Amino acid sequence: MTSPQVPSHQVRIHYRQQDTFHTVQVPEDRYILHSAENQGVELPFACRNGACTTCAVRVKSGELYQPEAMGLSPELRQQGYALLCVSYPCSDLEVETQDEDEVYEQQFGRYFGKGKVRFGLPIDED
Repeated sequence: MTSPQVPSHQVRIHYRQQDTFHTVQVPEDRYILHSAENQGVELPFACRNGACTTCAVRVKSGELYQPEAMGLSPELRQQGYALLCVSYPCSDLEVETQDEDEVYEQQFGRYFGKGKVRFGLPIDED
């Protein structure tokens, strides 16, 4: 249980894929995903350690802290993306879940989107 001295914030989550809205209270020293689950809210996740993009959200308003979000580039963080599994609220928040494939493509597509690969080498389609 969190200490009564630790501030708590309201986090409103729009789960786009299911078109549902959830509001949870999250202490500043707890991960948003974990707190939401403890309050009966089921959200997408996979690794729980900030390495993938399954729990990615776009921050619509408010601030959070995500020092362990290694699955997001600094550029995506600056664009307002966050990973709920390793994010702490710093204020009341409104976030919206994202499609994992879209976030992954934004982050890694420029490296892996080079066409068909055969035995580790690109195939010349000309």
